[in-house]
Amino acid sequence: MFVIELTYKADLSEIDAHMTAHVAFLRKYYDAGTFIVSGRKIPRDGGIIVAVGESKAAIEQIIAEDPFHRHGLATFRIIEFRASQRAKDIPKRVA
Repeated sequence: MFVIELTYKADLSEIDAHMTAHVAFLRKYYDAGTFIVSGRKIPRDGGIIVAVGESKAAIEQIIAEDPFHRHGLATFRIIEFRASQRAKDIPKRVA
């Protein structure tokens, strides 16, 4: 599993200008079964994506497609971890 942390390098006006394309990118990988949960950081200086993938290199290839990456609007930190426990009621907890 991977935690992907985005940190914005651009003004929010530039981020918002590319948000529709970013959401389409997210949808593509939710539909593919790669992304599990995502959202904005608070304060709004970036975002978080939790993903599953074959390798860090595979996640890096996916992130390269993100409009925020392609346009140099954010930095991306990819943290790999092995999930060893999970809540049985995850859908109830993630709102």
